[in-house]
Amino acid sequence: MMTDVVESSGSPARHDRSGDTDPTGAAAARTGTDDSAAAERIVAIRERIDEIDRTIIALWQERAALSQEVGATRMASGGTRLVLSREREILERFREALGADGTQLALLLLRAGRGPL
Repeated sequence: MMTDVVESSGSPARHDRSGDTDPTGAAAARTGTDDSAAAERIVAIRERIDEIDRTIIALWQERAALSQEVGATRMASGGTRLVLSREREILERFREALGADGTQLALLLLRAGRGPL
C-alpha cells in the first residue's frame, strides 16, 4: 500500500508502507530505525518540531526588529543606546525559566536586537 506524506519541503513523497521494514534502508537512514511504526511516529514528531522551529524563527525576527526599533526610538530622543537594567531583567527571566541555557539564549536574543557590544 502506498501513502502520500508531505515532507517539510511541502512536496509529496511516496513511502511504501506494505512491509514492517524498508528494504532499501531509506527509512532507517532518515529516522534511525528500521521499525516502521517507530519511523512513522518519528516523522510525525519531526513535522511538529519543524512547525515549532518556523514559529521560533519568525518570533526571533519579530523580536529583533522590535528591539531595534526601541533602540532607535530611544537614541533619536536623546536616550542611551542600551538600558542595562532592562537587559538584566531579560537575562534573569530566561535564567529562571530555563536555567543556564536560558541565559545563553537571552544573550543571543539581546545581541540580535541590539548588535554586538
